[in-house]
Amino acid sequence: MDDAAELIGLLTERRLTVAVAESLTGGLLVAEFIRVPGASAVVLGGVVAYNTALKHSVLGVDAALLAEHGPVHPEVAKQMATGVREVLAVDGRRADIGLSTTGVAGPNAQDGNPPGTVFLGLAIGDGVSSHRLALDGDRQAIRSRVVYESLLRLRAALNPR
Repeated sequence: MDDAAELIGLLTERRLTVAVAESLTGGLLVAEFIRVPGASAVVLGGVVAYNTALKHSVLGVDAALLAEHGPVHPEVAKQMATGVREVLAVDGRRADIGLSTTGVAGPNAQDGNPPGTVFLGLAIGDGVSSHRLALDGDRQAIRSRVVYESLLRLRAALNPR
């Protein structure tokens, strides 16, 4: 099953929009959504905030949080997911869902976090959550797995059991 196509169908059916904020995935996640025909009905866009300063200046992540913990932190993922909903608002209407990725793809550790340390942020309605991943593999494998896990987390949030 094509996870992105399934999600685009589900979002379209429910008339929900999504905005994506990415760091380590560098646009791969929003590209995965956009490769599906019909995605323009629900995907508002994506922000690649690879540089830590952009997480604050563009997405509104708290500067003190970034200074104290760096970009690889669960609260950073949550604030990125919340911030991108506002930043990519269309005609004053924010995205229904914000999805974010931040972490270490490798090959080196960052701020004491080993490669494969990743946080996904998910903001839906009034709720916001972060999900920690501890992944193995090379840089490309980690980035690809983050995209896959992001799609799984969103699908699970839209289809709670």
